[in-house]
Amino acid sequence: MPAAVRHLIVSGLCFAFVHAAVKFIPRIPTHEIVVFRGLIGLLLTWWAVRRAGLPLWGNNRLMLVFRGLAGTGALILYFHTLQSMPLASAVTIQYLHPILTVILATFFLRESATKTQWLFFALSFVGVMLVKGVDSRVTPLDLGLGIASAMCSAMAYTLIRALRHQDQPLTVMLYLPLMNVLIIGPWTLFHYVHPTLWEVGVLVFIGVFTQIAQYFMTLAYSEDKAANISNLNYLGIVYAALIGYLLYDEHIDHLSALGMVVITLSAILTSRWTARSRSAEAVTATPSVAQVPPLTEVDRR
Repeated sequence: MPAAVRHLIVSGLCFAFVHAAVKFIPRIPTHEIVVFRGLIGLLLTWWAVRRAGLPLWGNNRLMLVFRGLAGTGALILYFHTLQSMPLASAVTIQYLHPILTVILATFFLRESATKTQWLFFALSFVGVMLVKGVDSRVTPLDLGLGIASAMCSAMAYTLIRALRHQDQPLTVMLYLPLMNVLIIGPWTLFHYVHPTLWEVGVLVFIGVFTQIAQYFMTLAYSEDKAANISNLNYLGIVYAALIGYLLYDEHIDHLSALGMVVITLSAILTSRWTARSRSAEAVTATPSVAQVPPLTEVDRR
């Protein structure tokens, strides 16, 4: 299994824990959750960057700032939808971002998907619709905010891929919590809700696991094309449905179970297809025996 695939699977699982934790603290406003998560992430990433001896502010600072802004917008909108609609619905809408990421990468990075990869995306989306279908509890406003969150996520992931030759993953990560704190912090100071000890614990959990998820996600998109790995993000639907069932008693019917099987199958096919493509590229890059010119009499001497 390619390293980028493993990293994205781990990232998706950690993000699923974060998504579930957000619903544990409905009393805390979305902006405050984002700021707490940003403060924890900023501290952890700053320590990691200094420990690794990397330049603190990176090289392409303008693109790094845009990455932070896109990620901040995605977080605010997504955390809002997590608190205003059922978990599986919020995650389903957010997970439009794999397709949007590939579309953006096609236009801006010239990394287009093959017909086989689009087939896998279509298979995943069929699975998504089986899992969720149409939820009457989702208002048009929340639907629009969810789609906007997915677009911001796609922009952030595309920028991560674009920065792969200019800045290290840890430096790229630093700008997301930095933008969180700078943009949302002032508003939070005037609209602060004092958390209980339990809520502080959940906030710390969200901050730590978001940072782990961001690290592995940044590694994945730095290591491989969006078209090769974005489809694996749909495993988040499966994680969310299972967590919703176990923690929030959100029912999983037969169609939902079938959808999760379809998504998992698509993820497995994507992983195997990516691994096979990598092997083919490695063989192509290695000269064969037939390509090596024979030794001349002078060479033998």
